[in-house]
Amino acid sequence: MPTPETTAPDLEQLGYRQELRRSMSVGDVVVFGLIYMVPMAPLPVFGTIVNFSAGQVALVYLVAAFAMVFSALSYKEMAVRFPIAGSVYSYVRMGLHSFAGFLAGWAILLDYLLLPALLSVFAAAAMVSLWSVIPAWVWIVVFVALAAAVNLAGITVTATMNKLFLAVQLAVLGIFCGWVLVDVARGRASLELFPLYNSDGFSWSIVFGAIPIAALSFIGFDAISTLNEEARGGGRAVSKATMIVLVAVAVIFFLQVYLAACYVPRGRSFPAGDAENNAFYDIAGQVVGPWFKVVITLTSALIAIFANSIASQATSSRLVFSMARDGQLPRLLATVSRTRQVPRNALLFVAGLSLVVGILGTRAQTLLTTLVTFGALTAYILLHVSVFVHLGVRGRSRNVFLHWVSPVIGTAVLGYALWNANTNAKVVGVCWLAVGAAIGLSFRLRARRRPAAERPDRSIRA
Repeated sequence: MPTPETTAPDLEQLGYRQELRRSMSVGDVVVFGLIYMVPMAPLPVFGTIVNFSAGQVALVYLVAAFAMVFSALSYKEMAVRFPIAGSVYSYVRMGLHSFAGFLAGWAILLDYLLLPALLSVFAAAAMVSLWSVIPAWVWIVVFVALAAAVNLAGITVTATMNKLFLAVQLAVLGIFCGWVLVDVARGRASLELFPLYNSDGFSWSIVFGAIPIAALSFIGFDAISTLNEEARGGGRAVSKATMIVLVAVAVIFFLQVYLAACYVPRGRSFPAGDAENNAFYDIAGQVVGPWFKVVITLTSALIAIFANSIASQATSSRLVFSMARDGQLPRLLATVSRTRQVPRNALLFVAGLSLVVGILGTRAQTLLTTLVTFGALTAYILLHVSVFVHLGVRGRSRNVFLHWVSPVIGTAVLGYALWNANTNAKVVGVCWLAVGAAIGLSFRLRARRRPAAERPDRSIRA
């Protein structure tokens, strides 16, 4: 019996030319996904999630991981069938409808365009906590410019640096977790239940209200799917890497937030500002020593967040490139560098936008965080619908769990999380979708008025 892997069309059959350099192994894709999802991702938002969840930060990450399993399964199924760099935009466009695909791409653009900026804000905040004499905007300029330079050098350079950055992060987290376990063995600390369940402050609305912030740590397997045109093995490699990465980060995230939460007294919340933003760093210094606070802060800012900035710029530029290639964004953004085979103009556009938003959003970390996840979760819901319709209904699939049950559960869980998201984020997010719908309709009307012979090719080289 033929499998999706053997019957899936290749890039040319889907109407595209191979322009990006196909040089990444499954291991490279896994490393890219881990870097994008950032093993140390909970550090900057730890205090915020503790406050939102009444201390049940470990439970929030468990529920977020559960919610993301269904999205990962949907990405896995569509990556094999549509091996294109556009990620959820391409999957919904080809699996459901072209206009729905544009809305999915537009929704996740809110994630992809804001995430590099948010990461630069996180990195700047960490650096200012160590050297307050240098203003945050200077650090933002440095981080954005360096990330853009690495990406413009080519995907091979990015993959090599990712391996180094990942090894450093895992080593530092290993020191922290090991030290906590030594404290427990010596009786200086104890493994508590309340980070998983706090009877004094438990409610599902509180837990789900914190998920959009925690989900920021998990929205990385969609980034993996943007490498479909650069991975050796295409959709098969991306599909395999997606599940490996999700399981790995779920374990890593849970361990670090649970162990850190054991040092937060039951019922405590962190004051807004530096105490909230630097909560994990302060705990690490308390557990290991003041010297380790400097180490973990520098690792988070200079290694983890900077590495993620590189990966998020790469991912964002490939989504912008893919949409521009299809005429859904200005065609200038579809230009590919001849020498490096990277989407040069899309990279420069994302870097410029990150710079502006990062400087303006220095004091709006929580709003930026929830806006990023609003866009991602909305796009994931559309992805689930496309799996249900394309594979379940149209394809009359007999795989009841993957193509019928999983997308329905995924949609329900993510829909509930969105309903409980920050009100301001929901308002801005809905406005963003409304603007996107208007732009998408204008593109469709313009395309219908043009003769087919005048429509541009799907790709541009420069």
